[in-house]
Order: sequence, then structure tokens, then C-alpha cells
Amino acid sequence: MLNKIRPALGRVLTPIGRGVARTGVSPNAITVIGTVGVAAGALVLFPRGEFFWGTLVITAFVLFDMLDGAVARVTGKISKFGAFLDSTMDRVADAAIFAGLMIGLYRDGQEPLAGVALYCLVSGVVVSYAKARAEGLGYTCNVGIAERAERLIVALVAAGFDGLGVPYILAVALWALAALSTVTVGQRFATVYVQARESPAGGRPDAGAERENGERRTPEPRP
Repeated sequence: MLNKIRPALGRVLTPIGRGVARTGVSPNAITVIGTVGVAAGALVLFPRGEFFWGTLVITAFVLFDMLDGAVARVTGKISKFGAFLDSTMDRVADAAIFAGLMIGLYRDGQEPLAGVALYCLVSGVVVSYAKARAEGLGYTCNVGIAERAERLIVALVAAGFDGLGVPYILAVALWALAALSTVTVGQRFATVYVQARESPAGGRPDAGAERENGERRTPEPRP
């Protein structure tokens, strides 16, 4: 859903990317630094119950990580390996965030909610994998009510407010994410199933695989 604003976001990030490119930092380095920062904030602060400060650290590194594509475009360092690295590191960051929430909630004695956080982690992986696998087979799978950007925003906003003492907000957010992620998986299964039935003899149309949360690091030219 939020992918619709990605072109406008790209225009905003490009001038910043030019400035960062002058420092000599490579797009791949930005990707790795951003992921390490997110994982550190999630796995160090969240398990200690520091949800507010953990959210601030994670948000800062998520924003930093968004610059990798802008730097890649202005420097011409767009590559298939960069796209692979970016997508893989996104999965690592997502897993760290929900694992940190799960550990923090479990240590706080909220075992059922910790289980919901674990479900959000697993279902989020399935959401991303379903799209990657479908597009790897040549199908279009640009559907889903809860893609990566939406999941991160809901989880981090709720965790931040929970850290400020707002009651029930994290529980409501995690249960909502669990439901929305389940719906998204169903939407993607249904979309691919329809295309598979319409393909002659179950054929696989030619198409390139794209990452779930946009085209930040995809090599040129792209369809």
C-alpha cells in the first residue's frame, strides 16, 4: 500500500544520496550498517523492556538504510548482488525487531503476547517469501494489505508508545498485525492461484523477480 508513495520518496532521498555519496560510503556498506544498527537496537534494547529507546534507535537506522538505493542510483553502483543483499538484510532486520519484542514481552511475563509476536515474525517471513517465490516463477504478486513498510510502521509506532506507558497499544498492534499478515498471505496465494490457472498448461510467464518493498537496489534495466 505504501509503495504508491515510493516515487515521491525517491525524489526526496536523491539529493541526500548525493551528499552521502561524496563521503565515499558504498550502497552495500549502507545496507549492512543499517541492518546491524536495527538488529542491535532490537536485540539489545527490546529484550530489556526499553521499547521507546529501542524504537528510536531502530527508526534512525531504518531511515539510514533507505539511502542505499539513492546512493546506488547517483553513483551508478546498481547491481544484482546489491539487490540480493538489500532484500536479505531486510529479512534479518525484520526478524530482529519481532524477536526482540518477543523476548522483551516474555521476560515481562506476557507469554501469550510474546507468542503473537513470534507469529508476526513467522507470518512476515511467509508474506515476503510468497511474493519473492511467485515473482521468481514469473507471476505478478503485487498485492497485500500488510506489506513490509506497513508492518514496520505499525510495530515500531506501537512499541514506541508502549515504552511511553500507553496501555494496550502494543497488544492491539500485534494482534492486528497477526491478522493482517494472515490476510496478506491469503491474498498472495489467491492471486498466484488465479494466474496459474489462466496460464496455458500451467506455464510460467517470463518475468523478473522483484523485492517486496520496492526497487531501491534493482539493477537496470528493469521491467
